[in-house]
This record gives sequence, C-alpha cells and structure tokens, in this order.
Amino acid sequence: MSVNVDPAELEKFSQLAHRWWDPHGEFRPLHEINPLRLDWIDERAALAGKNVLDVGCGGGILAEAMAARGARVSGIDLSEKSLRVAQLHLLQSKADVQYECASPEEYAERHPAAFDVITCMELLEHVPQPANVVAACARLHDQPQPQGLSLRGHRRGVHPAAAATRHARLPALHQARGALALRSRRRAALRRAHRHDLQPAHARVSARARLRRQLSPALRA
Repeated sequence: MSVNVDPAELEKFSQLAHRWWDPHGEFRPLHEINPLRLDWIDERAALAGKNVLDVGCGGGILAEAMAARGARVSGIDLSEKSLRVAQLHLLQSKADVQYECASPEEYAERHPAAFDVITCMELLEHVPQPANVVAACARLHDQPQPQGLSLRGHRRGVHPAAAATRHARLPALHQARGALALRSRRRAALRRAHRHDLQPAHARVSARARLRRQLSPALRA
C-alpha cells in the first residue's frame, strides 16, 4: 500500500521541526489557538480517562495539552524529526503521551476501533488523498462515523486561508470534510498571521448599496 504523503510537505515540516515549541516562531498560531481547541474538544468529548489519538501530531502541542486534561494520548506522524522533538519535550513536560511514526491508514489496520476520540487538526490539507485520512480516522474510532468530519456551524476551522484560495487539493479537502459551501475569509490580518479561518461565502456589499437598501423605492431612482 502506497503511503499517502506529499514529500515536499513532509520535508517542509521536517525542516521546521526544531521550532515546534517556540511560541514566537513559525508555529505561533498553533500555540495561540491551542487553548481554544483544547476547550472545544474537552467540552464535547470529556477527555479525562479517554483513549485519544492525535493524527498528524507534529511536535505534540495538542497531544500534550489533551494528556494534561487526563486523556491517555497517542500521537502519530510521518515526520520523524517532528516526533523526535515531541519525544524530547516529554522529558521536560513529563506528559503521558505515546508517539509513533505511522500513517493513519497503516495505523488503522493495526488498531481498528481502538480509540474513544480522534483528533486530526493539521493534516488533511497536506496529503494527496485527504478522504483516505478521514476514512482511516473512522476505522480507528470505536464507533465509526461514516460522515467523517463536520465543520458546519464553526467559523474557525482547519486549514490556512492561503490553502482555501490556492491549494491544489482544495476540492478533495471539501469533499472529505463535507464542506463544499465553505470559503476563506480574506482578512489581511489573518493572512499575515497565517491563521486558520473559514466561513461561508457571501457576496460583498458596498457601502453605497447598503445605503440604497435603506431608502424608500421612490428615492432609489
């Protein structure tokens, strides 16, 4: 079975692996959003005592945070350098996390229905076949959900604004997530910060058009 990986993307994250735990470096947005993500997950999954798998765990930012909430966490990634950084950080944090270099598809073959909670926050936009990852996550869960991930109702999501407008795999990402109606927000501040931000597309309305809508029909002529 061929590995579902983009060598260029894998190399990019491997080159940045030493910066994973620098809160002011390239991964600063992940550090900033991590508390919000953690609370969102914990509110819905009650992490304490759960078997949790973080797919595409990178340096372990989210994995360690979930372990601190009482979850039994495993993390998988295909970047060996990122995993080495994650392992080294465990020496400092003393978090109870098990890391392994594996793809979600291969890991699902060995651990079907083994986890109560699956997180996959930073992977789908970086692989050639995102739908395969969603299917693997369903197999890993002890109660598979055939619809995979749902983003409906969530304004902040799962891939950079740049990916939403220029990423070659955007149609496959939307199909995998069931999010065909979502488009990026083109706010300059978020683009500069490389934030993860999606919302449904709306036609832009000019100030003149908004004013005209408030006038009576007789005055619009």
